[in-house]
Amino acid sequence: MRLITTFLGGMVIASSFILPTATASNLNMEPCHIKGLAEQVECGFLTVPENYAEANGRTLDIHVVRLPAVATAAEKDPLLFLAGGPGQAATELVGGIGRIFSDVRQTRDLLFIDQRGTGKSSPLACETTDMSILLDALVVEDNEYDIGLEIAKCAAEYDVNFQHYSTHDAVRDFDAVREALGYSQVNIYGGSYGTRSGLAYMREFPDSIRTAVLDGVAPPQVKLGLFSHSANNALQRMLNDCSEQEACHEAFPDIDEQYHKVINRLQQASELITLPDPRSHQPLDVRMTVDRFNQMIFPALYSPRTRQLLPFVINEAAAGNYSPIAGLSGPVDAKSALYTGLTLSVLCQEDIPRIIGTDFVREAEADYMGSALMENFIAMCLEWPVSPSEEYVWQPVASDIPTLLLSGGQDPVTPPEWAELAAETLTNATHVVAEAGGHTIASHTCANELVADFITDPTTKLDTSC
Repeated sequence: MRLITTFLGGMVIASSFILPTATASNLNMEPCHIKGLAEQVECGFLTVPENYAEANGRTLDIHVVRLPAVATAAEKDPLLFLAGGPGQAATELVGGIGRIFSDVRQTRDLLFIDQRGTGKSSPLACETTDMSILLDALVVEDNEYDIGLEIAKCAAEYDVNFQHYSTHDAVRDFDAVREALGYSQVNIYGGSYGTRSGLAYMREFPDSIRTAVLDGVAPPQVKLGLFSHSANNALQRMLNDCSEQEACHEAFPDIDEQYHKVINRLQQASELITLPDPRSHQPLDVRMTVDRFNQMIFPALYSPRTRQLLPFVINEAAAGNYSPIAGLSGPVDAKSALYTGLTLSVLCQEDIPRIIGTDFVREAEADYMGSALMENFIAMCLEWPVSPSEEYVWQPVASDIPTLLLSGGQDPVTPPEWAELAAETLTNATHVVAEAGGHTIASHTCANELVADFITDPTTKLDTSC
């Protein structure tokens, strides 16, 4: 559901149980072409149970894409990419990830699996086709739009058991694909929520993983959706950096004051404005509120490339010109990068049920966004039909698998301290922080080179000077 981006973006299963699984005989990789990649690669589908405890129940077809290694004599352990979100489709990111990890691909296959509920693996898109709904949502006050009602409509569209669209079920699919393709072990790279699924994979199938790279770490003991403090810190750092950098300060000498000028003005009264849609250039009515303004800024804090545009965007908004922030946010009818049904199936059983009273207090303490994002998730989860997951899913993951943890010092959602928290129970982990990096630093720093070196030899001392 595109609307989500407007309001965003214990017990262990006994190993003695005999449960149905996927078999190698129903995975045939065939030549194919993928959007974003000129060359021919390999694609296939693996049939797996929707519920691994029901031998004769509903099945799902899990979509797999493989980029074969360049070298003829390739290593026998591929790099498996675990997408973020939750709700990203791994195979929709093949082009970019293939370029980022081109060094790894010289000697190893790159493997992409659409997590169940995303891409071509029984997608749960919640993609509204009614533009009137989108346009109506943009012109009402924040408290006048019933996001829960739209989420309930989405849930009613699907005849599936959302409870089985979980991180635990996803990693069982991943390992079934590994086995079906004949790999004894894989190396994993997970970014953002992909670090959560990566840690779950390490817990459930430790013998299947040779090395793990976790970039923008979200360990299971933290609650996804509680981002106000890390987002507040990232915004404040951006404002401070502008004040301390000569060129930025000269262009925008009072950027902190300009930001608060916008917020104070919108707190007095929302503003109904008309903006050109960034793609169609058609006039678009938008009611600018404090929450909407802050949440339009939020995604730009993820990357240094967009972060550097924010002083200009804020300065223009203070002068009453919201066109730059509209351009930064993109067209209103843009397809969401997240499959909302999968996002909610994961968060509403694994994270949101753990929110307690003190979380409301702490989120509200942060000046930037406060508890608005958390409250939106709660409203959506009230309408999404899942139950809280078993407690062991939330517990820290203990592992001695060679692990490289990557963090960005400017990350607004997965701060470096989350990686340090994960490292407390990872006895063979190295943590590298790019102080000027944003979210998932392999995408915009030299960390991709470190990943290649680490996978080649996880015992080597990494040169992090770059």
